[in-house]
Amino acid sequence: MTLAHATGLLLSALARLITGAQGHWLGCIPKAEQRIYFANHQSHLDWLLIWCALPHELRTRTRPIAAKDYWTSGRFKHWITREVFNAVYVNRHRTDDQDPLEPLVDALQHGDSLVIFPEGTRNNLGEPQPFKSGLYHLAQQFPDVPLIPCWIDNVQRVMPKGEVVPVPILCSVTFGAPMQLAPGEDKRDFLERARAAVVGLRRPGRCTA
Repeated sequence: MTLAHATGLLLSALARLITGAQGHWLGCIPKAEQRIYFANHQSHLDWLLIWCALPHELRTRTRPIAAKDYWTSGRFKHWITREVFNAVYVNRHRTDDQDPLEPLVDALQHGDSLVIFPEGTRNNLGEPQPFKSGLYHLAQQFPDVPLIPCWIDNVQRVMPKGEVVPVPILCSVTFGAPMQLAPGEDKRDFLERARAAVVGLRRPGRCTA
């Protein structure tokens, strides 16, 4: 067993201990196919919760998106995201001629699955902020890759933005039905539909604020 594998098992065990890390597959089942999972974004633990909910055999081909300037700023953060999670690094500070989606496109062309947070930043407003256009452009370029909406519940209470010490609280991630870009669908309409698909997975009576 490699150090990266052992570290992944340890992180998974810790996440389950702290959050319960419950996965609910309502609209689809775990399947060894290429997918783009997209979810609301509340905490640095969001990716870890989705990762724990995936079967072990899917984790190695399912990659999170990580801000390169932040996640490579320290040796340990860089090692964790590179060796344990096989993250796709994106530059938040780019020149005008750089395509922000290029690393994601490369990963998808190699057959990997992705986990993305279309809001672009974490928030504690309850419902997701409007989705940015990246998901739309990926759906255009990879029409055969299923898009899986996910709702992450309660994780912002475990580690809110700005906090560094997690608090044990039961969390869950709900996976919805696959969706795709409809022929001729407008970008705004698609992004609103994708956001509604995520919000629609929230359990009745639950508030995330």
